[in-house]
Amino acid sequence: MRALQLFGDRDTRLVDVPPPPPPGPGEVQLRMLAVGLNHIDVWGWRGMAFAKRNLPLTVGAEAVGEVVAIGEGVTGWRIGQRAVPYGAQTCGQCRACREGRDNLCENVSGVKGFHLDGFAQELANQQARLCVPVPEGIAVEDAACAAITFSTVEHMLFDNAKLEPGETILVQAAGSGIGTVAVKMAKAIGCTVIATAGSDEKCERVRALGADHVVNYTTDRFESVARKVTKKRGVDVVFEHVGATTWAGSMLSLKMGGRLVTCGSTSGVSAETNLMMLFQRQLRLIGSFGASMRNVADGLGKMAGGLLPVLDTVAPLEGFADALARLETRRVFGKIVVTL
Repeated sequence: MRALQLFGDRDTRLVDVPPPPPPGPGEVQLRMLAVGLNHIDVWGWRGMAFAKRNLPLTVGAEAVGEVVAIGEGVTGWRIGQRAVPYGAQTCGQCRACREGRDNLCENVSGVKGFHLDGFAQELANQQARLCVPVPEGIAVEDAACAAITFSTVEHMLFDNAKLEPGETILVQAAGSGIGTVAVKMAKAIGCTVIATAGSDEKCERVRALGADHVVNYTTDRFESVARKVTKKRGVDVVFEHVGATTWAGSMLSLKMGGRLVTCGSTSGVSAETNLMMLFQRQLRLIGSFGASMRNVADGLGKMAGGLLPVLDTVAPLEGFADALARLETRRVFGKIVVTL
């Protein structure tokens, strides 16, 4: 079968590999349909592994597939049913797993497509407990954005930041995959959205998504706009994933007691933090990584209700490396999906 594998720094190759064996007890076998691209794919492509891994490695952390075989003891699944595989290989037994906090698994083996073989291959075996059913009517390309993109935003906005209807939120890099979803989810519950983007063209497209105020962060100070829009009060929530270049401004944009939730650091991992501002204004800085399987299911539910991802490009598997290069330089608006 075909598999897209990483052989070294920026070296991906479409190769023929043996297909997996029949699914074992507790497993289903998926025919993979599409893979969504994320910055974790860029990190792996550039050799930024956070743990030891063996190369070559099949890439692809976010995907959707169709059940083609069912292992012994598996119930609740049928042949032909579509499934979103959860990207982390969790233990399923620790306290965090038992409580449904999958992304805090104490014994996680790694992330598929980054530490372990991923989903950019024609067939893959997956533990049935780590699969989420796809509701009828959702397009394959949209479902491919559920396991990381939609779930990450769900976890950031609602589990961590506790975003409430009517609040004001600043969404950084709103033209990205998660940024576009954050704008749409916040508007869906009646929030006022201030968004940033890196070009006038992206600003117009973000405005078309429903953002109330849009700032080109390369030419204007978003923190000044945030203070002006809120009559110097500051925003309730900042959705942060850019890192060093926006960190100080994001904190300045918050109201007293405001919440900043972050899941990324694409512009750099180190940033100065004004500790006096932090404690005097009683700000809450919240780190968020990954999501739970409940978040994946909730995101799919919103897709079924009509809240869909923004797709920049749908490309064949052969275009994976070119798509990663585009994602690395941020020449995208929304998500890139590759189909098998």
